[in-house]
Amino acid sequence: MGLSGRFAGLRESWRPSHALLVIPVVLIIVITVVDIFVPEDIHLGPLLVIAPAITASFAGPLLTGAIGLLAVAAQAYVGLHLGVLSSRNSVVQIAALAVLSVLIVFFCVVRERHRRELAQVRSVAEAAQHVLLWPLPDRIGPLQIACLYLAAEDEAQIGGDLYATTRIDGGTRVMIGDVRGKGLAAIGEAAVLLGAFREAAHQHTGLPALAAALEQSVSRYQADFEPEEEAGERFATALLLEIPDQGQISRMTSCGHPAPLLLSPGHAVTVPSLHPAPPLGVGGMGPTGYALDVFTFEEGDTLLLYTDGVIEARDRGGDFYPFVERAARWTESSPEVLLHHLRGDLLAHAGGHLGDDAAFVAIHRNPVYRPGRHHRDRPP
Repeated sequence: MGLSGRFAGLRESWRPSHALLVIPVVLIIVITVVDIFVPEDIHLGPLLVIAPAITASFAGPLLTGAIGLLAVAAQAYVGLHLGVLSSRNSVVQIAALAVLSVLIVFFCVVRERHRRELAQVRSVAEAAQHVLLWPLPDRIGPLQIACLYLAAEDEAQIGGDLYATTRIDGGTRVMIGDVRGKGLAAIGEAAVLLGAFREAAHQHTGLPALAAALEQSVSRYQADFEPEEEAGERFATALLLEIPDQGQISRMTSCGHPAPLLLSPGHAVTVPSLHPAPPLGVGGMGPTGYALDVFTFEEGDTLLLYTDGVIEARDRGGDFYPFVERAARWTESSPEVLLHHLRGDLLAHAGGHLGDDAAFVAIHRNPVYRPGRHHRDRPP
Protein backbone atom coordinates (compact mmCIF):
# COMPACT_ATOMS: atom_id res chain seq x y z
CA MET A 1 0.00 0.00 0.00
CA GLY A 2 1.39 3.43 -0.94
CA LEU A 3 1.74 6.43 1.32
CA SER A 4 -1.43 8.04 -0.08
CA GLY A 5 -3.37 4.83 0.58
CA ARG A 6 -2.23 4.80 4.20
CA PHE A 7 -3.33 8.39 4.72
CA ALA A 8 -6.68 7.55 3.12
CA GLY A 9 -7.10 4.64 5.55
CA LEU A 10 -6.32 6.91 8.47
CA ARG A 11 -8.91 9.43 7.30
CA GLU A 12 -11.55 6.70 7.03
CA SER A 13 -10.81 5.34 10.52
CA TRP A 14 -10.70 8.79 12.07
CA ARG A 15 -14.01 10.01 13.40
CA PRO A 16 -14.96 13.50 14.58
CA SER A 17 -15.48 12.17 18.13
CA HIS A 18 -11.78 11.29 18.29
CA ALA A 19 -10.97 15.00 18.39
CA LEU A 20 -12.82 15.19 21.71
CA LEU A 21 -10.12 12.97 23.25
CA VAL A 22 -8.11 16.14 23.70
CA ILE A 23 -10.43 17.09 26.58
CA PRO A 24 -9.79 14.10 28.90
CA VAL A 25 -6.08 14.03 28.01
CA VAL A 26 -5.71 17.72 28.90
CA LEU A 27 -7.66 17.14 32.13
CA ILE A 28 -5.29 14.34 33.12
CA ILE A 29 -2.25 16.52 32.42
CA VAL A 30 -3.64 19.54 34.28
CA ILE A 31 -4.77 17.54 37.33
CA THR A 32 -1.45 15.71 37.48
CA VAL A 33 0.65 18.88 37.28
CA VAL A 34 -1.45 20.74 39.82
CA ASP A 35 -1.47 17.75 42.21
CA ILE A 36 2.33 17.74 42.19
CA PHE A 37 2.68 21.43 43.10
CA VAL A 38 -0.13 21.86 45.64
CA PRO A 39 0.59 21.39 49.36
CA GLU A 40 1.03 17.81 50.55
CA ASP A 41 -2.23 17.82 52.53
CA ILE A 42 -4.24 18.44 49.34
CA HIS A 43 -4.87 15.43 47.07
CA LEU A 44 -6.37 16.00 43.62
CA GLY A 45 -5.71 12.48 42.34
CA PRO A 46 -9.34 11.29 42.83
CA LEU A 47 -10.42 13.90 40.26
CA LEU A 48 -8.69 11.88 37.54
CA VAL A 49 -11.77 9.64 37.33
CA ILE A 50 -13.48 12.52 35.48
CA ALA A 51 -11.35 11.75 32.41
CA PRO A 52 -12.70 8.21 31.65
CA ALA A 53 -16.20 9.29 32.68
CA ILE A 54 -16.17 12.08 30.08
CA THR A 55 -14.65 9.80 27.43
CA ALA A 56 -17.48 7.26 27.83
CA SER A 57 -19.97 9.92 26.71
CA PHE A 58 -18.58 10.08 23.17
CA ALA A 59 -16.23 7.10 22.66
CA GLY A 60 -16.37 3.32 22.80
CA PRO A 61 -15.01 0.89 25.40
CA LEU A 62 -11.49 0.70 23.94
CA LEU A 63 -10.82 4.43 23.98
CA THR A 64 -12.51 4.76 27.36
CA GLY A 65 -10.30 1.98 28.74
CA ALA A 66 -7.20 3.66 27.29
CA ILE A 67 -8.05 6.96 28.98
CA GLY A 68 -8.76 5.09 32.24
CA LEU A 69 -5.37 3.40 32.02
CA LEU A 70 -3.71 6.76 31.35
CA ALA A 71 -5.45 8.21 34.41
CA VAL A 72 -4.21 5.33 36.61
CA ALA A 73 -0.69 5.82 35.25
CA ALA A 74 -0.89 9.53 36.04
CA GLN A 75 -1.98 8.77 39.61
CA ALA A 76 0.95 6.36 39.99
CA TYR A 77 3.34 8.98 38.57
CA VAL A 78 2.18 11.52 41.16
CA GLY A 79 2.83 9.03 43.96
CA LEU A 80 6.22 8.16 42.52
CA HIS A 81 7.19 11.81 42.06
CA LEU A 82 6.22 12.66 45.62
CA GLY A 83 7.90 9.54 47.02
CA VAL A 84 4.65 8.12 48.46
CA LEU A 85 3.89 5.47 45.85
CA SER A 86 4.12 2.63 48.38
CA SER A 87 2.08 4.45 51.02
CA ARG A 88 -1.31 3.10 51.97
CA ASN A 89 -3.11 6.28 50.86
CA SER A 90 -1.48 6.23 47.41
CA VAL A 91 -2.17 2.51 46.91
CA VAL A 92 -5.83 2.97 47.87
CA GLN A 93 -6.22 5.93 45.48
CA ILE A 94 -4.67 4.02 42.58
CA ALA A 95 -6.79 0.92 43.28
CA ALA A 96 -9.98 2.96 43.60
CA LEU A 97 -9.26 4.81 40.35
CA ALA A 98 -8.60 1.50 38.57
CA VAL A 99 -11.86 -0.04 39.86
CA LEU A 100 -13.91 3.00 38.85
CA SER A 101 -12.31 3.01 35.40
CA VAL A 102 -13.19 -0.66 34.94
CA LEU A 103 -16.79 0.02 35.96
CA ILE A 104 -17.03 2.88 33.49
CA VAL A 105 -15.70 0.64 30.72
CA PHE A 106 -18.21 -2.08 31.70
CA PHE A 107 -21.16 0.30 31.44
CA CYS A 108 -19.76 1.54 28.15
CA VAL A 109 -19.75 -2.05 26.85
CA VAL A 110 -23.36 -2.54 27.95
CA ARG A 111 -24.38 0.71 26.27
CA GLU A 112 -22.69 -0.26 23.01
CA ARG A 113 -24.42 -3.65 23.07
CA HIS A 114 -27.82 -2.01 23.53
CA ARG A 115 -27.00 0.44 20.76
CA ARG A 116 -26.18 -2.41 18.37
CA GLU A 117 -29.38 -4.24 19.29
CA LEU A 118 -31.42 -1.10 18.67
CA ALA A 119 -29.69 -0.61 15.33
CA GLN A 120 -30.58 -4.19 14.37
CA VAL A 121 -34.21 -3.67 15.38
CA ARG A 122 -34.41 -0.51 13.31
CA SER A 123 -32.78 -2.25 10.36
CA VAL A 124 -35.33 -5.08 10.50
CA ALA A 125 -38.17 -2.57 10.86
CA GLU A 126 -36.96 -0.61 7.84
CA ALA A 127 -36.72 -3.80 5.80
CA ALA A 128 -40.23 -4.82 6.87
CA GLN A 129 -41.53 -1.38 5.97
CA HIS A 130 -40.06 -1.57 2.46
CA VAL A 131 -41.52 -5.05 1.96
CA LEU A 132 -44.92 -4.17 3.39
CA LEU A 133 -45.30 -0.63 2.10
CA TRP A 134 -43.89 -0.58 -1.39
CA PRO A 135 -42.76 2.94 -2.26
CA LEU A 136 -45.44 4.68 -4.29
CA PRO A 137 -44.33 5.89 -7.72
CA ASP A 138 -43.69 9.60 -8.08
CA ARG A 139 -45.87 9.63 -11.18
CA ILE A 140 -48.54 7.25 -12.37
CA GLY A 141 -50.56 8.20 -15.42
CA PRO A 142 -51.53 11.88 -15.16
CA LEU A 143 -51.04 11.79 -11.38
CA GLN A 144 -48.13 13.10 -9.33
CA ILE A 145 -47.94 11.27 -6.00
CA ALA A 146 -46.12 11.68 -2.69
CA CYS A 147 -46.55 9.69 0.51
CA LEU A 148 -45.47 10.06 4.12
CA TYR A 149 -45.54 7.63 7.04
CA LEU A 150 -45.05 8.72 10.66
CA ALA A 151 -44.92 5.83 13.13
CA ALA A 152 -45.85 6.42 16.75
CA GLU A 153 -43.23 3.87 17.84
CA ASP A 154 -39.87 5.28 16.80
CA GLU A 155 -38.07 1.98 17.32
CA ALA A 156 -40.43 0.12 15.00
CA GLN A 157 -40.79 2.84 12.33
CA ILE A 158 -43.88 1.02 11.12
CA GLY A 159 -47.35 0.25 12.35
CA GLY A 160 -50.88 -0.37 11.16
CA ASP A 161 -51.31 2.47 8.67
CA LEU A 162 -51.02 1.49 5.03
CA TYR A 163 -51.37 2.74 1.47
CA ALA A 164 -51.02 1.33 -2.04
CA THR A 165 -51.67 2.19 -5.68
CA THR A 166 -52.14 0.10 -8.79
CA ARG A 167 -52.86 0.74 -12.45
CA ILE A 168 -56.03 -0.52 -14.09
CA ASP A 169 -57.35 -0.05 -17.60
CA GLY A 170 -57.82 3.66 -18.12
CA GLY A 171 -57.07 4.76 -14.59
CA THR A 172 -55.50 4.29 -11.18
CA ARG A 173 -56.81 2.74 -7.97
CA VAL A 174 -55.58 3.91 -4.60
CA MET A 175 -56.11 2.55 -1.10
CA ILE A 176 -55.26 4.07 2.27
CA GLY A 177 -56.13 2.25 5.46
CA ASP A 178 -55.61 1.98 9.18
CA VAL A 179 -55.50 -1.29 11.12
CA ARG A 180 -56.65 -1.01 14.72
CA GLY A 181 -53.65 -0.76 17.01
CA LYS A 182 -50.09 0.37 16.36
CA GLY A 183 -46.58 -0.98 16.15
CA LEU A 184 -45.58 -4.53 15.26
CA ALA A 185 -48.85 -6.07 16.46
CA ALA A 186 -50.72 -4.52 13.52
CA ILE A 187 -48.26 -5.51 10.78
CA GLY A 188 -49.78 -8.93 10.08
CA GLU A 189 -53.26 -7.65 9.33
CA ALA A 190 -51.87 -4.73 7.35
CA ALA A 191 -49.87 -7.15 5.19
CA VAL A 192 -53.00 -9.20 4.51
CA LEU A 193 -55.00 -6.12 3.52
CA LEU A 194 -52.28 -4.80 1.21
CA GLY A 195 -51.81 -8.15 -0.48
CA ALA A 196 -55.54 -8.57 -0.96
CA PHE A 197 -55.85 -5.10 -2.52
CA ARG A 198 -52.97 -5.59 -4.94
CA GLU A 199 -54.56 -8.80 -6.20
CA ALA A 200 -58.27 -7.99 -6.05
CA ALA A 201 -57.94 -4.50 -7.57
CA HIS A 202 -57.44 -6.15 -10.98
CA GLN A 203 -60.26 -8.67 -10.59
CA HIS A 204 -63.26 -6.47 -9.72
CA THR A 205 -64.69 -3.81 -11.97
CA GLY A 206 -66.33 -1.77 -9.20
CA LEU A 207 -65.11 -0.40 -5.88
CA PRO A 208 -68.02 -1.92 -3.86
CA ALA A 209 -67.10 -5.38 -5.16
CA LEU A 210 -63.45 -4.68 -4.33
CA ALA A 211 -64.41 -3.64 -0.79
CA ALA A 212 -66.40 -6.87 -0.34
CA ALA A 213 -63.39 -8.90 -1.46
CA LEU A 214 -61.16 -7.10 1.06
CA GLU A 215 -63.75 -7.79 3.77
CA GLN A 216 -63.56 -11.51 3.01
CA SER A 217 -59.76 -11.51 3.17
CA VAL A 218 -59.69 -9.69 6.52
CA SER A 219 -62.40 -11.95 7.96
CA ARG A 220 -60.49 -15.09 6.95
CA TYR A 221 -57.32 -13.73 8.53
CA GLN A 222 -59.14 -12.94 11.76
CA ALA A 223 -60.72 -16.39 11.88
CA ASP A 224 -57.30 -18.02 11.60
CA PHE A 225 -55.10 -15.74 13.69
CA GLU A 226 -57.22 -13.49 15.92
CA PRO A 227 -56.66 -14.28 19.63
CA GLU A 228 -59.77 -15.32 21.52
CA GLU A 229 -59.40 -12.48 24.02
CA GLU A 230 -59.51 -9.98 21.14
CA ALA A 231 -62.46 -11.51 19.31
CA GLY A 232 -64.54 -8.78 17.71
CA GLU A 233 -62.03 -6.05 18.57
CA ARG A 234 -59.80 -6.25 15.49
CA PHE A 235 -60.78 -4.28 12.42
CA ALA A 236 -59.36 -2.02 9.74
CA THR A 237 -60.61 1.10 8.03
CA ALA A 238 -59.95 1.63 4.34
CA LEU A 239 -60.66 4.22 1.67
CA LEU A 240 -60.70 3.04 -1.95
CA LEU A 241 -60.41 5.47 -4.85
CA GLU A 242 -60.59 5.13 -8.60
CA ILE A 243 -59.17 8.03 -10.60
CA PRO A 244 -59.59 7.84 -14.37
CA ASP A 245 -56.90 9.10 -16.73
CA GLN A 246 -59.51 11.02 -18.75
CA GLY A 247 -62.37 12.98 -17.24
CA GLN A 248 -62.89 14.78 -13.97
CA ILE A 249 -65.23 12.34 -12.21
CA SER A 250 -63.49 10.12 -9.66
CA ARG A 251 -65.04 7.46 -7.45
CA MET A 252 -64.47 6.32 -3.88
CA THR A 253 -65.78 3.79 -1.37
CA SER A 254 -65.13 4.08 2.34
CA CYS A 255 -64.97 1.27 4.87
CA GLY A 256 -65.08 3.40 8.00
CA HIS A 257 -62.33 5.70 6.77
CA PRO A 258 -62.55 9.52 6.72
CA ALA A 259 -63.03 11.39 3.46
CA PRO A 260 -60.00 12.97 1.78
CA LEU A 261 -59.39 16.68 1.42
CA LEU A 262 -59.60 18.23 -2.03
CA LEU A 263 -57.15 21.12 -2.33
CA SER A 264 -57.69 23.62 -5.13
CA PRO A 265 -55.64 26.67 -6.16
CA GLY A 266 -56.45 29.78 -4.15
CA HIS A 267 -56.26 28.06 -0.74
CA ALA A 268 -59.61 26.35 -1.25
CA VAL A 269 -60.25 23.12 0.66
CA THR A 270 -63.37 20.97 0.26
CA VAL A 271 -64.36 17.62 1.71
CA PRO A 272 -66.12 15.34 -0.81
CA SER A 273 -69.41 13.87 0.36
CA LEU A 274 -68.90 10.37 1.70
CA HIS A 275 -71.20 7.58 2.91
CA PRO A 276 -68.91 5.21 4.82
CA ALA A 277 -69.70 1.57 5.50
CA PRO A 278 -68.51 -0.22 8.66
CA PRO A 279 -64.78 -1.01 8.90
CA LEU A 280 -63.40 -4.21 7.45
CA GLY A 281 -63.62 -7.14 9.84
CA VAL A 282 -66.65 -5.88 11.76
CA GLY A 283 -69.25 -7.80 9.80
CA GLY A 284 -69.61 -9.45 6.44
CA MET A 285 -71.22 -7.27 3.78
CA GLY A 286 -71.85 -7.94 0.13
CA PRO A 287 -71.10 -5.46 -2.66
CA THR A 288 -74.52 -3.87 -2.20
CA GLY A 289 -73.59 -2.86 1.33
CA TYR A 290 -70.91 -0.44 0.19
CA ALA A 291 -71.75 2.98 -1.23
CA LEU A 292 -70.06 4.37 -4.32
CA ASP A 293 -69.47 8.12 -3.98
CA VAL A 294 -68.36 10.36 -6.84
CA PHE A 295 -66.59 13.70 -6.79
CA THR A 296 -64.90 16.08 -9.20
CA PHE A 297 -61.10 15.91 -9.32
CA GLU A 298 -59.97 18.56 -11.79
CA GLU A 299 -56.61 19.30 -13.32
CA GLY A 300 -54.47 21.36 -10.94
CA ASP A 301 -56.22 19.99 -7.83
CA THR A 302 -54.53 17.91 -5.14
CA LEU A 303 -56.26 15.08 -3.31
CA LEU A 304 -54.96 14.61 0.24
CA LEU A 305 -55.58 11.22 1.85
CA TYR A 306 -54.76 10.62 5.52
CA THR A 307 -55.33 8.35 8.51
CA ASP A 308 -56.93 9.22 11.83
CA GLY A 309 -53.53 9.63 13.52
CA VAL A 310 -53.42 13.03 11.82
CA ILE A 311 -56.75 14.45 12.94
CA GLU A 312 -56.48 12.91 16.42
CA ALA A 313 -53.08 14.40 17.21
CA ARG A 314 -53.33 16.70 20.25
CA ASP A 315 -51.20 19.49 21.61
CA ARG A 316 -50.32 20.00 25.26
CA GLY A 317 -53.65 21.69 25.87
CA GLY A 318 -55.55 18.71 24.47
CA ASP A 319 -56.66 20.45 21.27
CA PHE A 320 -56.86 18.40 18.08
CA TYR A 321 -54.72 19.23 15.08
CA PRO A 322 -56.60 21.75 12.87
CA PHE A 323 -55.96 19.73 9.74
CA VAL A 324 -58.24 21.49 7.25
CA GLU A 325 -57.07 24.93 8.33
CA ARG A 326 -53.39 24.03 8.09
CA ALA A 327 -53.70 22.18 4.78
CA ALA A 328 -55.31 25.29 3.25
CA ARG A 329 -51.98 27.11 3.60
CA TRP A 330 -50.24 24.95 1.01
CA THR A 331 -52.91 24.15 -1.59
CA GLU A 332 -50.69 25.35 -4.43
CA SER A 333 -47.60 23.37 -3.35
CA SER A 334 -46.39 20.21 -5.05
CA PRO A 335 -47.22 16.92 -3.27
CA GLU A 336 -43.68 16.60 -1.89
CA VAL A 337 -43.59 20.15 -0.56
CA LEU A 338 -47.12 19.84 0.82
CA LEU A 339 -46.24 16.76 2.85
CA HIS A 340 -42.98 18.33 4.00
CA HIS A 341 -44.89 21.28 5.46
CA LEU A 342 -47.58 19.06 7.00
CA ARG A 343 -45.01 16.82 8.64
CA GLY A 344 -43.23 19.67 10.38
CA ASP A 345 -46.47 21.38 11.35
CA LEU A 346 -48.09 18.20 12.71
CA LEU A 347 -45.06 17.22 14.80
CA ALA A 348 -44.77 20.77 16.15
CA HIS A 349 -48.44 20.67 17.17
CA ALA A 350 -48.02 17.28 18.89
CA GLY A 351 -44.82 18.26 20.69
CA GLY A 352 -42.60 16.08 18.51
CA HIS A 353 -44.32 12.75 19.25
CA LEU A 354 -47.56 11.31 17.92
CA GLY A 355 -49.89 9.17 19.99
CA ASP A 356 -50.84 7.06 16.97
CA ASP A 357 -49.40 6.21 13.58
CA ALA A 358 -50.14 8.74 10.83
CA ALA A 359 -49.95 8.48 7.07
CA PHE A 360 -50.48 10.88 4.17
CA VAL A 361 -50.89 10.37 0.44
CA ALA A 362 -50.98 13.50 -1.74
CA ILE A 363 -52.18 13.08 -5.33
CA HIS A 364 -51.91 15.97 -7.78
CA ARG A 365 -53.69 15.82 -11.12
CA ASN A 366 -51.48 17.15 -13.88
CA PRO A 367 -52.89 18.56 -17.11
CA VAL A 368 -53.20 15.92 -19.81
CA TYR A 369 -52.27 16.82 -23.34
CA ARG A 370 -55.11 16.27 -25.77
CA PRO A 371 -54.75 16.55 -29.55
CA GLY A 372 -56.16 19.82 -30.85
CA ARG A 373 -55.94 21.52 -27.47
CA HIS A 374 -53.71 24.60 -27.18
CA HIS A 375 -51.24 24.79 -24.30
CA ARG A 376 -49.38 27.83 -23.17
CA ASP A 377 -46.04 26.05 -23.55
CA ARG A 378 -46.90 24.58 -26.94
CA PRO A 379 -47.20 26.52 -30.19
CA PRO A 380 -50.65 26.27 -31.81
